[in-house]
Amino acid sequence: MEDYHHKNRGRGGNVFLLFIILIALAGLWWYIYRPAPGIDPDAVPRTVVARGDLALDEKNTIELFEATSEAVVYITSIELRRNIFSLNIYEIPQGTGSGFLWDKEGRIVTNYHVIEDANRVEVTLSDQSTWKGIVVGVAPDKDLAVLQISAPPEKLKPIAIGESSNLKVGQKVFAIGNPFGLDHTMTTGIVSALGREIQSATGRTIQDVIQTDAAINPGNSGGPLMDSAGRLIGVNTAIFSPTGASAGIGFAVPVDIVNRVVPEIIKYGRAIRPGLGVSIANESIARRLGIEGVLIINVNSGSAAEAAGLRETQRYGNDLILGDIIQKINNQPVASFDELRNEFDKYHVGDEVTLEILRGRDRITIRIKLEEVG
Repeated sequence: MEDYHHKNRGRGGNVFLLFIILIALAGLWWYIYRPAPGIDPDAVPRTVVARGDLALDEKNTIELFEATSEAVVYITSIELRRNIFSLNIYEIPQGTGSGFLWDKEGRIVTNYHVIEDANRVEVTLSDQSTWKGIVVGVAPDKDLAVLQISAPPEKLKPIAIGESSNLKVGQKVFAIGNPFGLDHTMTTGIVSALGREIQSATGRTIQDVIQTDAAINPGNSGGPLMDSAGRLIGVNTAIFSPTGASAGIGFAVPVDIVNRVVPEIIKYGRAIRPGLGVSIANESIARRLGIEGVLIINVNSGSAAEAAGLRETQRYGNDLILGDIIQKINNQPVASFDELRNEFDKYHVGDEVTLEILRGRDRITIRIKLEEVG
């Protein structure tokens, strides 16, 4: 009898254990295969809400991009290298940049530093066709260069030219370029400041530079900066950034400089610089002598300076007789050779300017016609 009850109790325990296991398995199955929250087998796409018309400034931006993007090109500079083992010459991409179509003859404007060390240049148009770029000429002091491609005229849509002398801080600007190789990227911003100065690849100062917060990144160099009418107002040239990427401070060479220098490059293969035909004292010498202005050391024979009667520095034994000291050009003060050249850059060969000269203790004015200098 005891065995019977003991067996029944054992069977009952087994049944209870089996029951517990089945519940646990059911719970595990439910946990694994339970429907995710929000699942609805009858779900359908939501009704699209009508957007309405685009804002006027959006339309303007879209129209501007569509009208001007075909004028922007992608530039790849190629470097030739020699394999030290096989002595075979091979090509590697050295860098990329941007540029824009200047005219229907296939001339392209970009930055000098984009193609400075290139052995060969490739230009890719907006239709992705690639052409060999031939260097027409450069103006390193202004960080400008002109290339030529042989694409047919129907592929060429030159950019519209604007002006930079009447720009206002705060007006909208637009940049199109190829940052990090991402072609035809558009960024927007404003004119952040005017009259900035940056250094060119030669160390010369580029004056009246436009500062903008439109994102300028590596690869944007040489691309256009445009106003809201889609006109060129500057050539994107440099960024100020500790990391090398856009930090909201970009600089562009103003179009008034571009529109003066580019035709000279096309005509002569280089920028034509106006000057006097004189040699100028080193700034350290001028400072040591306490000179305020630009001291003339030598007057070139047959030069405009000689014709105008400018005097050079002379030495008699141990005595040094200082030459004329140029202090102003058309009433603009000049205190260094760099400032002197930058003032002359505002004029053309053949233009007449008024120099204010310190000659000994006398202050005199001289009218002089600028000549071409090297």
